[in-house]
Amino acid sequence: MTNLQKRILTSLIIFPLSIFVILKGGYILLNFLLIVFFLANYELFTVFKKKSTILFLDLILIVSLFSIFYLTENTKTTFVILLWVIVLCVCSDVGGYVFGKSFKWKKLTKISPKKTFSGVFGSFIFSILSIFIINNLHITKSVELNLYEVKYFFLAIIFSLVAQIGDLIISYFKRLEKIKDTGKILPGHGGIFDRIDGLMFVLILTAIFHKLNIVP
Repeated sequence: MTNLQKRILTSLIIFPLSIFVILKGGYILLNFLLIVFFLANYELFTVFKKKSTILFLDLILIVSLFSIFYLTENTKTTFVILLWVIVLCVCSDVGGYVFGKSFKWKKLTKISPKKTFSGVFGSFIFSILSIFIINNLHITKSVELNLYEVKYFFLAIIFSLVAQIGDLIISYFKRLEKIKDTGKILPGHGGIFDRIDGLMFVLILTAIFHKLNIVP
């Protein structure tokens, strides 16, 4: 089985499972987040050596996991927003991968040699597509949320940008430690931090935007 096949198979298991747990909420979600926390911390203390790196990444992890719980325990609208940003981050990642492989444009940065400007462009396009994906699921109608408002298209670009920056931040710390992946727990993806690198930062920003009434 190739690495891409492993990546697809793992995604087909992890993504529906994560959505199911978020839908259930309550103690099921709390226990799931605790499992993610302990697995991610195992990675941190096994792979990373610098105490400052461990402290920073652990802080980001804790705040992002708290953001998930906070958004699910709020209103049905914030719950839909949470689902949207998760789908958006997946779309952003897929778009970056597809465009990066298909169009060989200039390299973006030495921090992550595989990142290209075409990948950035693809991430933005696929992130916008996430709006149509969520709307077609018809879950926005039950909460009277119109993701077709202009501000959500701007937010899609912002969230995608933050996800890509988050990805680069984790890549920077991995480069300092001279490692490729943070672990091997997720076949085809690497470790926990390899999978949720950009999502962590987007979740935190979403919680902040909710507090500021930028998103409902």
